[in-house]
Amino acid sequence: MGLNFDKKLIGGICLISFFNRLMQRYLPDPFLFVIILTLVVFGLGLIFTDSSPADMVQHWGGGFWGLLAFSMQMVLVLVTGHVLASSPIFKRFLGALASTAKSPGSAIIIVTVVSIIASWINWGFGLVIGALFAKELAKRVQNVDYRLLIASAYSGFIVWHGGFSGSIPLTIATEGHFAEDMIGIISTDQTIFAPFNLIILAALFVTLPILNRLMMPSKDETITVDPAILEDASSLQAATIETSAMTPAERLENSWVLSLIVSVLGLVFLFYYFAGNGFKLNLDIVNFLFLFLGILFHWRPKYFLEAVTNAVKGASGIIIQFPFYAGIMGMMTLSGLAAVMSESFVNISNEHTFHFFAFLSAGIVNFFVPSGGGQWAVQAPVMLDAAQTMDVSVARTALAVAWGDAWTNLIQPFWALPALAIAGLKAKDIMGFCVIVLFVSGTIISLAFLLL
Repeated sequence: MGLNFDKKLIGGICLISFFNRLMQRYLPDPFLFVIILTLVVFGLGLIFTDSSPADMVQHWGGGFWGLLAFSMQMVLVLVTGHVLASSPIFKRFLGALASTAKSPGSAIIIVTVVSIIASWINWGFGLVIGALFAKELAKRVQNVDYRLLIASAYSGFIVWHGGFSGSIPLTIATEGHFAEDMIGIISTDQTIFAPFNLIILAALFVTLPILNRLMMPSKDETITVDPAILEDASSLQAATIETSAMTPAERLENSWVLSLIVSVLGLVFLFYYFAGNGFKLNLDIVNFLFLFLGILFHWRPKYFLEAVTNAVKGASGIIIQFPFYAGIMGMMTLSGLAAVMSESFVNISNEHTFHFFAFLSAGIVNFFVPSGGGQWAVQAPVMLDAAQTMDVSVARTALAVAWGDAWTNLIQPFWALPALAIAGLKAKDIMGFCVIVLFVSGTIISLAFLLL
């Protein structure tokens, strides 16, 4: 029995090593990945739709700037989260939490759990907090593999679409949504809080920390990072400020009074917001919270601006790549290619396998339309019509698309960019581990749709 277990363990380690080597060798930089993806979608549009080359170019160019507002939101998620984490008080909080990890294995488990909980509360919150916490763990826990630590933090992101910020469940629960004439209003107790969805969440909550722990490489293959490298220059703030020799402008730059006043204004707004809306988070509110806590916790405007300057350096990938993904989305939606993909899965399904194939189709479409709301707009007409024709649950159909969208984010560089920028890693550094998580989580979710 022990020998068989050892063989399985060795085989698992070899498989992980294989995927890590594969990704290191063949996965290009995320910018090159999105260029290749652009060309692939362009070709698929020519083959499977009636679009001409001129049409595909028009679709691509017409959609290229469609994510500008979202791109700025994501830049601010990265910058404000990074600024908040570099403040002395927040660093002490993360440090205290990280001190609970006494070994590399416990560090992997804790960061996975924190990331899952944070992503379940709000996807933007989880995406940033997981990576920031992983960095703090890397500073304090010796001999922990930094790649796996960041991959574990990112793996928790898979639960977001089944959580409080899931865009598809929240959309169909909102009066006036575009499919209301077809399906009416579907409350969140049939989606986010449905027993079926909670079972999937519970299964992933138990499985992912264990899986990530089991993926720890051997001592010879463990890649660590020097804690000094992870320290932000902006966090090295002086203990005292001598103001007597300062110019009036310099006194303003070092005035804690200004920081306090503007922070109080921001926090008062948040108080009124939560009082009127409950604990309802969206991307703008997360950014607003991070921004004004960052100003407050850095205490002086000068330190805050230094932290912002340091944080912005990691946003280049988001700024330059998201327009290309918007162009891909334009080709997918305007050419009808996304609908063609969805219909192909509907055609091979029946009432027993429909939700499983809806999940798979959403996972594939997500590669090319990496936006939950955008993907639902594309797939909903096909999936909802098929669900009503087959007389299967519409709520579960929406969840199938939601979980498919979240599932393949594990190997989609689009969503990994903020976490990678915070960590200072490349996509190929973590994707070998993420592939394993993709297979295991995909099996769990698939079995849920087939058996429950």
